[in-house]
Amino acid sequence: MKTVYNILCILFGVGMIIFGANKFFNFMPTPKLTPEQLEMFNAFGKIGWLMPLIAITEILGGLLVLLPKTRAVGALVMLPIIIGILAHHFHHDPAGIVPGLVFAVILLWILWENRKKYSQLMNWYSKAQFFIELFYFFSL
Repeated sequence: MKTVYNILCILFGVGMIIFGANKFFNFMPTPKLTPEQLEMFNAFGKIGWLMPLIAITEILGGLLVLLPKTRAVGALVMLPIIIGILAHHFHHDPAGIVPGLVFAVILLWILWENRKKYSQLMNWYSKAQFFIELFYFFSL
């Protein structure tokens, strides 16, 4: 099972690197877009820094997921990207959601396998929440 996990992590990382690089070099054909999608992507184009930021995040997250030592951080970097992909396809292109779901399932598996590494983050949050509530209590 560990071998399957590592192969899927490699495929996930390489896929994200390819999709991120495609935003810079346009080497994959773009599917036919609806007028609503064209309007949305034109709006993204007017915000000149948005698509390069998404592309760099996809490339960086893909590279981090490739390496076992940085896989946990890479999964956290990729989480908002995958959520955005799923939201886009759910709202604008439900027929094309399957590849996004495959990537989401792989990402969930990566997050689950690294859940112990995230315990420090959760532990920090609970301590911070305690101090926030304590401050709120004494400020009344």
